[in-house]
This record gives sequence, C-alpha cells and structure tokens, in this order.
Amino acid sequence: MSGFIFAFFVFYVVMLFVITGITSRKADNQTYFTGNRKSPWFVVAYGMIGSSLSGVTFMSVPGDVYTTQFTYFGVVLGYVLGYLVIGGLLLPLYYKLNVTSIYEYLGGRFGNEAHKTGSVLFFISRLLGSALRMYLVIFVLQVFVFDGWHIPIWLTSIVMITIILLYTMRGGIKTVVWTDLLQTTFLIGALVITIVVIMRNMGGSFADLWQGMSTAGKGGTDCRTVWNLDWHDNSFFLKQIIGGMFITIAMTGLDQDMMQKNLSCKSLRDARRNMFSFTSILVVVNILFLTLGGMLLVFAQRNGIDISQMPTDRIYPEIAFNYLGKAGAMVFVFGLISAGFSSADGTFTALTTTVCYDILRIEKRFTTDAQQTRVRRIVHVLISLLFLMVIIIVSNHHNDALIRIIFMVASYTYGPLLGLFMFGIFTKREVPESRRWMIPVIAVLVPTFCYILSSHSQQWLWGYKFGYELLIVNGLLVFACLMAVSGKKEAMSHESGEELRN
Repeated sequence: MSGFIFAFFVFYVVMLFVITGITSRKADNQTYFTGNRKSPWFVVAYGMIGSSLSGVTFMSVPGDVYTTQFTYFGVVLGYVLGYLVIGGLLLPLYYKLNVTSIYEYLGGRFGNEAHKTGSVLFFISRLLGSALRMYLVIFVLQVFVFDGWHIPIWLTSIVMITIILLYTMRGGIKTVVWTDLLQTTFLIGALVITIVVIMRNMGGSFADLWQGMSTAGKGGTDCRTVWNLDWHDNSFFLKQIIGGMFITIAMTGLDQDMMQKNLSCKSLRDARRNMFSFTSILVVVNILFLTLGGMLLVFAQRNGIDISQMPTDRIYPEIAFNYLGKAGAMVFVFGLISAGFSSADGTFTALTTTVCYDILRIEKRFTTDAQQTRVRRIVHVLISLLFLMVIIIVSNHHNDALIRIIFMVASYTYGPLLGLFMFGIFTKREVPESRRWMIPVIAVLVPTFCYILSSHSQQWLWGYKFGYELLIVNGLLVFACLMAVSGKKEAMSHESGEELRN
C-alpha cells in the first residue's frame, strides 16, 4: 500500500503543476494578486469548499459527533446567515472601492494606524492558524504513513511546504482558484467514498445505520441530536447559530485569504453568485461530514472498537487506517492532503498580498512592474519560510496545551477586525489623528480581556461557558472603545481647526 500511496501522491503533485503551468502563462502582478479579475464564479464557488474545510475540519467534524452529536449543524446554519451578510454588505463595499487588499478600506476610513492594525491582525491570525492546521495534517500523515517509511517529520514538512511554494509562486490567486477545484474534488470524493466503504463493510442499509446512531454517541446517547437546549453549554443551539454567523463574517468576510478569491471574479454580480452557490454546496458537504461521523460511531460500536479514551479528532484516522482496509486508508490520505493543501495555498498568496499592499505599499514605493515582481517573490518565499518555521517549532514541542494556545491567539485576533469594520460601516464617526495611536492598543487589550473573561466565566457568570459567541463580545467591546475615543465628523473638523489656530 505504501508504494501505491507514494505513486498516487506523485501523480497528484504532477496534476497540480500541470494546472500551475497553464494558469501562470503570461502571469504578472495583477494575475498574482487579483487573477486579473477574470476567475469564473462557479470555479471559485466550488474551489472555496476545499479552502473553507481545512484538514482539521476534515478530521474533527466527524469525530466531534461522538461528544457533541449533530449540534454542529447549528453552526452550519449560522454560516448561511453569515454568507448572506457578506454577499449583501461586504462584497458590494469591496467592489465599490476596487480594493486589492480588503484592509485598504480601514486605511481610507480611519488612517494608516487602522490599516496597519487590520493587516497585522490578519497576518498573525492566518500565519499561526493556517500553519498549525497544516502541521496537524502533517502530524497525522507522519504517524500513519511517513513514520513507516522512516522519513523524519521535518523533511515531510519541508517537502509539503516547498510544493505549495512552487505551485503558487508565479500564478498566485489565479493558480489557487484552479488548483482548489482539483483539491475540492479529491476532498469530497474522499468523503463520499469513505461513506460507501463503511456501508459495504457493515453490509447494512443506510436506514439500518441511521437507526444505529440512536445509541452510538458518548455514553449511549443519540448522536443524531441537532438542538442542544441547555443555555449554559457552549453547544447551546442559539450560541451555535449566532456564533457561526459571526465567525463567517469575521473569518471569511474580513479575511484576505477567503475574500481574495471572491475579488478575483469578473464582477460583483459574479462574486455574489459565487458566494451563494458556495453556501449551498457547503451545507450539503457539512451534512455529509456529520453523517460520516455518525456512521463511524456505529462502525466502532458494532466492531468493538473502544473510542471512549480516544481524542475525537483521531477517531476518523484510526478507523480509516486500521479497520477500513487499503481503500479506506488511501482515500483518507488523499482527502486529508487535499484539505491541507487547499487551505495553505491561499494563505501563502493572501499573506503575500497583505505584506505587499498593506505594509510595504509596493504600488507606491516601486514604480516598475519588474521591481514589484521582485519584491513580491521575495515576500512569498519569506512567508513560506515563516510558515515552515512555525510548523517545525510546534513539531519539536508538540503538546495539546501549545496547540490550544496557538489556536486561541489566532481566533482572538478576529474580534478586533470585526469591531473595526462594524464601526467603520455602521457609524459616521471618526477617530481624530491625535487618538489614532489608540487603535492598535485597543486591538491588543480587548482580546486579552476576553481571554480573562472566558477563563473565569463559570465563576463570574453563574456557570456560563462561552462558545463561538465570544467573538461577538470581542468585536462589540472594540466597537465600544472606538465609540469612546471617536467623535462626529463635524466635531472632529472643528477640533482640528482649533488646533491649527492655536
């Protein structure tokens, strides 16, 4: 099986580079950053499925069914609401301003301090979050595949990151849009084939498996339960829906990685068609993931597999590699690789765009296309090295506490982005130049307070546990702080005039 996996992996990489060769012909900086705004909306819509479903999601959503049943579906419904807001509010704003980086909006609205704050928050969030997600993919592959080949994890990491670096270097977002098409196909194919393999192995009908899910959850619970009615719990259905909505707004609508693909469409109309089509497909795919999770639990129950002490994100790989035969193992490997690659490749391009447009301002500092291209390529390589460095550091100090901390840092930084954009869009107030230094200070202090609040919420708030809704609290506090340091436009103009006269 190892030889077949290696041969198929080589074939997969060759396919990626064939797509790269086609999409990067006559590529320039606009090709890299915006895809020359010619990406077909239906290709973007389909490919974004792979981008939104990282390798962690590929493993954790099915596994989490064991402890949280089908309550994740509430989050999916929240996603739908969030994508409606993005399509109705944010996309028209970005297309109207004709931005390359979405954080250019913050610069135009509040000045350079807000522009830099937004881009740095995104950079930290995406670098840490995406690198960790890629590491967890590499770690699982290392344990189940590459250790058997006696390949060290640092070499696995270098090979994976180098492949992504090379196929995204020239074509940028244009290449990412089309390679994601391939990778989403492999991801969804892996999901469907695994369901078929499980059904064949157990020899029962789907109705039989569905009935078996009634006692397959933790402690014999019904894993088909969708609505958790305990408001204290972090999977309470209203928390899931509202939290899912704002997670989508913040981590898609205010995320350069995800929005760069949308902004590569030909027009606002196409971008909206892409967004709404993508939303429909995403709902179906997540239903399949939840169904797979329930089937894995029934399979474990009927085959005497003890998963009670197993981390939930190990349930899927453990069963795939040890109980579903060669077909199940190989399908899992390529689904996981596809999810990892499609999540990381867009990150390389988005981080490079953020550094070039938001921090270095290459369109103003470098006059020729050749100079801009040289800087962009250097930045792209440096981003890949930073990405690799995070992965290797985590691999040398792997423990659950470190992983939780990195994920926490990455998730908390989206709160200030939510607050900044909300304040800019829904108010006409302005922060005077003399107080704009407070914007980055607020962006650091508020997430710190939210972390403290979350850590002590059960003691301070009568047993209440924060879930996804903590992002909303984070954003609202930033919004309130900006209200406190800002003023009405007319008042600010009068104040500036007084300062000039004095």
